[in-house]
Amino acid sequence: MSFENLKLHPSILMALEEAGYTTPTPIQAQAIPEVLAGRDLLASAQTGTGKTAAFALPALNLLATPHPSKSRGPRILVLVPTRELAAQVNDAARKYGKFLRVRTVSIVGGMPYPLQNKLLSQPLDILVATPGRLLDHMERGRIDLSRLQMLILDEADRMLDMGFMPDVERICAALPGERQTLLFSATLEGNIARIASQILRNPKTIQIASQQEKHENIEQRLHMVDDMGHKNKLLEHLLIEPGMSQAIVFTSTKRHADLLSEDLIAAGHKAAALHGDMTQGARNRTLTKLRHGDISVLVATDVAARGIDVAGISHVINYDLPKFAEDYVHRIGRTGRAGKTGIAISFASHAERFQLRKIEQYTGQRLEAGVIVGLEPKRANSPSSNKPRGSFGDKPRSFGDKPRSFGDKPRSGNFPASKSGGYKGAGNREGGQGFGGQKRNDGDKPFAKRPARSFA
Repeated sequence: MSFENLKLHPSILMALEEAGYTTPTPIQAQAIPEVLAGRDLLASAQTGTGKTAAFALPALNLLATPHPSKSRGPRILVLVPTRELAAQVNDAARKYGKFLRVRTVSIVGGMPYPLQNKLLSQPLDILVATPGRLLDHMERGRIDLSRLQMLILDEADRMLDMGFMPDVERICAALPGERQTLLFSATLEGNIARIASQILRNPKTIQIASQQEKHENIEQRLHMVDDMGHKNKLLEHLLIEPGMSQAIVFTSTKRHADLLSEDLIAAGHKAAALHGDMTQGARNRTLTKLRHGDISVLVATDVAARGIDVAGISHVINYDLPKFAEDYVHRIGRTGRAGKTGIAISFASHAERFQLRKIEQYTGQRLEAGVIVGLEPKRANSPSSNKPRGSFGDKPRSFGDKPRSFGDKPRSGNFPASKSGGYKGAGNREGGQGFGGQKRNDGDKPFAKRPARSFA
């Protein structure tokens, strides 16, 4: 099958040809005809499968027909969980709609309000937004949604994890009832299914791959570690191995990402950090450098797990295991993209075996521990292996054992150690104001009058 068989507008086909796309991926081949037919859609698709084009192309096809209303408001609304994903969707819409002269705007937390107000005052066709910031502008009366024809929820499972679903529910309630709604999620189980039943009307359900079938082109490795010093020696060894071109190293906290990137820079690596406390401009500059090859090691929190599409990422290293098994899948999906192969490596202490089991159960794949000669773990054969989990990394700076693994640059700041060996104020898993009270990371400001409602 070719894109011509999908009956897309000639201007869209011209843009696809210019971009070098000839054959649709499975999610595109199944989703596009259903969306063009006007049906609501509930789709499960993993990162790297071409799902952005699966909803962007039929959305653009809708825009090829002029709307009778002269309103300046958007005809297509795309809700996404993070700024990075918003930028990716915005860029894709501009690329595929190049010859349609589509006007698209991205509104996310962290952007200055005067700039966003100016963008929203102009006529637009597609609005890509994070839920909290969009709701803020809606409550201020800055967006006219009267001619909206299509709502798209991208990475709905991530929005659920980050606590954005109450905001999404309020947004949906304010939209025209006669609209087409598309929901894309990595999983269609649990709360996602209940949410979909509330906002979709007789949807067509598409599931491209089960958990067991994904990431066949990614080699997954596991290394057991004794302590932070051992973990750093393994990381240092892996970063200089042949075949390592660019890597994303995932940490569990923003502070740890900053500190680890400082150590890597001091050791001579072209490294940088990426997390939710950075300004939008700083995040954009970092991603641009990554795409241009000016950064070889990106140290990131889970804010980067979705929405980053860089073909040169050869390795993903889980320096810290993710708290949720779903995030493991999205982390490793940063490599092996566009048909290429990739390598995903995870570090784990023996106290983290429960987290490993959750990841294995979710993916249906067993992670067999490997060793590097000269860097074998010793803790499993020592009495200290029975120490409680909080003893893992019991020094004030969790990756600065004597001698420091990544250069001798003095530590910046004075962060007292917590009882668990980390840092006071290091924070929880980076996420939104979720049902468990986590801090949101997309810069959206919470609303004092928002009802604490849930779909559960």
